[in-house]
Amino acid sequence: MASAFDGGNVTDRAASGISDLFVIGGGINGCGIARDAAGRGLSVVLAEQGDLAQGTSSASTKLFHGGLRYLEYFEFRLVREALEERETLLTAMPHISWPMRFVLPYSPDMRFESDTPTSRLLSLVMPWMKGRRPAWLIRLGLFMYDNLGGRKILPGTRKLDLRTDPAGKPLKPGFRLAYEYSDCWVQDSRLVVLNARDAEARGATILTGTEVIEARRDNGIWLIATDGPNGPATYRARALVNAGGPWVAQVVHDVAHIDTREGVRLVRGSHIVTPRLYDHDRSYFFQGTDGRIIFAIPYEQDFTLIGTTDQDHDGPPSEAYCTDEERDYLCDFASQYFARPVTAADVVWTFSGVRPLYDDGAKSATAATRDYVLSIDEAGGAPLLNVFGGKITTYRRLAESALARLAPHFPQAGGKWTAGVPLPGGDFPVDGVADLIDRLRRDYPFLTEAWATRLVRNYGTEARLILGTATTPADLGPDFGATLTGAEIDWLISREYARGINDILWRRTKLGLHLTPAQVAALDDYLTQALPARAAG
Repeated sequence: MASAFDGGNVTDRAASGISDLFVIGGGINGCGIARDAAGRGLSVVLAEQGDLAQGTSSASTKLFHGGLRYLEYFEFRLVREALEERETLLTAMPHISWPMRFVLPYSPDMRFESDTPTSRLLSLVMPWMKGRRPAWLIRLGLFMYDNLGGRKILPGTRKLDLRTDPAGKPLKPGFRLAYEYSDCWVQDSRLVVLNARDAEARGATILTGTEVIEARRDNGIWLIATDGPNGPATYRARALVNAGGPWVAQVVHDVAHIDTREGVRLVRGSHIVTPRLYDHDRSYFFQGTDGRIIFAIPYEQDFTLIGTTDQDHDGPPSEAYCTDEERDYLCDFASQYFARPVTAADVVWTFSGVRPLYDDGAKSATAATRDYVLSIDEAGGAPLLNVFGGKITTYRRLAESALARLAPHFPQAGGKWTAGVPLPGGDFPVDGVADLIDRLRRDYPFLTEAWATRLVRNYGTEARLILGTATTPADLGPDFGATLTGAEIDWLISREYARGINDILWRRTKLGLHLTPAQVAALDDYLTQALPARAAG
């Protein structure tokens, strides 16, 4: 088989020097590892074949959460670690993450999935329940959820009477009792970009639109052949990190040419977005009669996000989409709770991502572990670290664990440092968002409240760098609608690796939900001129 290294002098084509780490994959795990390693003084190169967060990391349910339902699988370590991380992460990124209250309506018809350890245990000791979730078990689960992670900032669980609480108004009248608990929202794709930016600020090299064609060991060093915007190149590194997400197995077998019995289970999670279904700012945790759960979450001010499904995925990860069956399933599920049925006609957007779960042999996609697994191959002296699974809430802890596994090869590296260290724009108190918005509007009187809120929730203290010396909206360049201006576009291109219209409208922001076709066309024309000019400059 032909090699990407054939036909040329590797030394002549190689990037100057040898980096400590070469990371494959620009999702949250890859960017999190790159940031952590760069902050420890290691030299890092990261290559992403498309845009940052283009795959799974922009298609999550967008929550920093402990995973309440994982308690039914006895995943106590995973839940505890995730619960501990919620507040650690919240303090480091109060602009793109914030507390959210979840309302869990109770019905005696709620059931377990039949293959959970809790379901099997209850079927032995309480067979008359016939798979139903008793209220006392939900209360016990929420008590554990409140106390496993050392909660300090977030409020605890409380009971609601849905007949009098506003959270009951959108629901069918049969729901009377609910429990309200805390988790956190996060803008997932912005989280990835900010980790990449911070990694670069600490010395890492971030390569987007750069595919890794082949990697091989050579005298205790990895040679990595890439194909990027400027053509083929070869890099050298002392260690290779495979954070390819859904492509992790492909990297092992087809790029590094290593045989392994470890595998990945691709599970598709699909979501639907509808116009706003209710007026308050809380989310819902719905339990189905089939044992599954979904969330209904206020989204981008004017919408409601509903998801997710869990289906085994066949085919390329890049071809994942929300099927009609998944859309209808989510509509029907939500309609079991909402007084006004949710129909396919209500759906304005869908998205789907493929989770690369570690293949632990579970019978169903829902039961497959969400815990991460790090495996290291040290044959030939140059380590290969493969990242399987994981969830967005535990990305920082995963990065610490990855560096711990690689530590014997880098005794010069510094220690742990990322806990609570702000990401770009997040250098203000957790409870300082309202004050930041007020001060932004005071200094830039032309900003509406919605505009200022969007800028702060996307860019935090860096919103001022985008606005600069502007005294009127016209000073910010072309207006593309929905408060998107030329100044913001230029920031995204120059500072946040944006190279295409989808990078801007669906990952750096979600303004694709708000712009008209004519406005999208105008933005496309602007990018056609701005991107070549930027590359030439």
